[in-house]
Amino acid sequence: MKMFLALLVCGLVVALVVIGLFVFGLRRRLIQRAGGTFDCSLRWNIGEEPDPSGKGWVYGVARYSGDEIAWFRVFSYAPRPRRVLERSAIEVLERRMPEGEEELALLSDSVIQGCLHRGTRLELAMSEDALTGFLAWLEAAPPGQRVNVA
Repeated sequence: MKMFLALLVCGLVVALVVIGLFVFGLRRRLIQRAGGTFDCSLRWNIGEEPDPSGKGWVYGVARYSGDEIAWFRVFSYAPRPRRVLERSAIEVLERRMPEGEEELALLSDSVIQGCLHRGTRLELAMSEDALTGFLAWLEAAPPGQRVNVA
């Protein structure tokens, strides 16, 4: 009887893990279904000086959605984006390469773009190609809309 109970518990744990991974993958697929997505790590509300410790970076997926970028944490089950960045509120600051432990915290080909969004300083880490697309998206604002690309 004890053996049966142990096998039942183990089976339930394995089933829950498989279901959790399936839902996790399904969420990512639904986010990417609309297109216009790219891998993008985010560090929100940072100080003026770069912090090479690697702390604060969260791996995510960003999706273009009209005049907004919706940013989703990768390791989450939440169906809604964690952050929404409006094109008109983004001010581009400096670009830099990862330093120190940041190189371990970010994807290998990442470039870091500093930005200001509604007074909050943030950094986005993405590939060079994704950064080119991001800057082109910012510059492609509709006529009459303020764009802050340096």
